[in-house]
Amino acid sequence: MRQTEQSKWIEKGPGFTAGLSGLRQALGIKTASAGLVAAIFGCSGPALIVIGAANNGGLTEGQTVAWLLAIYGLGGLISLIMALYYKLPVTGAYSIPGAALVAGALNTFPFEQAVGAFLMAGAMVFVLGITGLIGKVMRWLPMPIVMAMIAGALIRFGVGAVTSIEKLPIVVGAATIAFFLSMRFLRAVPPVLTALVVGLLAVTLTGGFQGGEAAISFVAPEFTAPVFTLDAFLAIAVPLAVLVIGAENAQAVGVLYAEGYRPPINAMTVISGIGGMIAGLMGGHNANIAGPMTAICSSDQAGEDQAGRYAATVVNGVLFASFGIFAGVAVPLIMALPGPLVGAVAGLAMITVLLSAFQSAFDRNAGYQIGAFVALIVAMSNVTFLSISAPFWALVAGAAVSMLNERVVVSKPAVAPAS
Repeated sequence: MRQTEQSKWIEKGPGFTAGLSGLRQALGIKTASAGLVAAIFGCSGPALIVIGAANNGGLTEGQTVAWLLAIYGLGGLISLIMALYYKLPVTGAYSIPGAALVAGALNTFPFEQAVGAFLMAGAMVFVLGITGLIGKVMRWLPMPIVMAMIAGALIRFGVGAVTSIEKLPIVVGAATIAFFLSMRFLRAVPPVLTALVVGLLAVTLTGGFQGGEAAISFVAPEFTAPVFTLDAFLAIAVPLAVLVIGAENAQAVGVLYAEGYRPPINAMTVISGIGGMIAGLMGGHNANIAGPMTAICSSDQAGEDQAGRYAATVVNGVLFASFGIFAGVAVPLIMALPGPLVGAVAGLAMITVLLSAFQSAFDRNAGYQIGAFVALIVAMSNVTFLSISAPFWALVAGAAVSMLNERVVVSKPAVAPAS
C-alpha cells in the first residue's frame, strides 16, 4: 500500500523528485495503455457534452475553445501534479455530470453569469477542503438526492437524442445505430467515438457540413469576464460544488481505498478547488479529481505493481493537456457538423451518466428514496421561483422531504457513481 504522511492541512507525499526518478521504471505497456484508455474515455463523449452545452448556450467558437482548454489543460496538469508528487494514480479531469448540469443552465443564464458561478463553485470546494467541512455538507445533502436532481435536470438531453432523429433521420439514425452496434460488438472502442465517426461519414456523403471548409481552421480561445449573481450561485455554483466533492472526489477516494492505496483526501479536495477557480477564470466549469479516470488508472489493468500505476495517470495527464491545447483545431471541425448530430451524439454519451444517476438516486440501500423522487420531479419540472431555477429547488425540496419523512440510513457510505 502506498502511504502518505498526514499533516494538519495538506498531506505530504514522496515528492516530485521521487516521482520523476521512478517514472521510467514504472512506465510500461500496461500503464501506458491504461492512461490512453482513460484519455480516450474523457476526450470523446464528454467533450461532445461540453460542445453541445456551448451550442445550446449560444457560445462563440472562441469561448468553446477556452472552455475546453480550461478543463482539459488544467485537468491534465492536476494529473501530473498529483501523480508525480504523491506517486499515486490520482487522476484529474472535470465533472461530466457538472458539464451536463451547466448545459441545462445555459438555457436560463447568460454565459458570463455561469462563469461567475464556476468561480464561486471552485472557491466553495477550496474552502470546504481547507477547513475540513466536507463531511458536514454531505450529511446535509445526501448523494441520492443530489444524483436525483442531476437525473431530472438531464433527462431532456436523452429525449433530445431521440427527437434529433426526426430532424435529420439519415445522419442521426446512422450514428445512433452505430452507437448501439459498437456497444455490442466493439467493446474495446468507446461507442460514442464510433457514432461520431459514422456520423461524420454520413454528413460527408450527404453534404451536410455547416460553413464549408472555411469553418475548419484554428480558433483562438476567447475568455469571458465573470458576472456574479445570487441566482447563478444557487442554481449552478452550489450543485456544481456538491458534485465535485460528493461524486468525483468521493468516487476517486473510494476507488483508491479499494485498490489498497491511502489517498490524500485533503489535497485532492484543495486542488479541485484551485482547479475550479482557475478554470472559471478561463471560462471552464471545473478542473478537479475525476472518479472514472482514477478508477481506470488505478485498476489492475494498469499493471500488477501498485506502486507503479501512477505512470498511467502521468500518461493520461499528458494526453489530456494536449487535447486542451489543440482544442482550437478540434472545435471548428465539430462546430461544422449539423446541430442535430452533435445533440444526438452528446445525448448518447449521456446515457451512462443518466443510468448512473438513476441507479445512485434510487438504490434502496442508500435510503432517502422519497426525497430523491421529489428532487427528480422538481428538477424535471424546470420551474423557477424567486428567479432561482429548478436544480437548487430540487435539492432544497428533496432534503426537506427526507428530513420530515425518512430516517438517516446508518450504513457504510457507498462509493459515488461513475460520472
